[in-house]
Amino acid sequence: MRKAIYTDQGAPPKGPYSQAIAASGPTLYISAQGPIDPQTGQSISGAFAEKAERVFENVSILLDAAGSTWSDVLKITIILNDMENFAELNAIYQRYVREPYPARTTLQSNIGANALFVDCIAALPEAVGTR
Repeated sequence: MRKAIYTDQGAPPKGPYSQAIAASGPTLYISAQGPIDPQTGQSISGAFAEKAERVFENVSILLDAAGSTWSDVLKITIILNDMENFAELNAIYQRYVREPYPARTTLQSNIGANALFVDCIAALPEAVGTR
């Protein structure tokens, strides 16, 4: 179960995220994923969009391996090298997530040429979590 929590007593979301998400059942914790090519294990080069797509695909691979999907994601943390990429990040991000949006934190940090890292917490289907 995944349910968005919203109150007009709190600050309204200013982007594609929920104020809070409630969930029940087992959870999946995905470590920070960078723009790493799964075949070579090397960071990819290229424009921000290429790196962002690779990062979100890397998260997708792990969600799938656990029997989960982007629709099950509860919380996402995004670390950007440059907040100038924020609008482009949101455009790519919205190809993966749908309403109700996960809770989200986006930070800027000097992470070098990698451009961004993403980690998340997702709900797991009961069958996967009880094995």
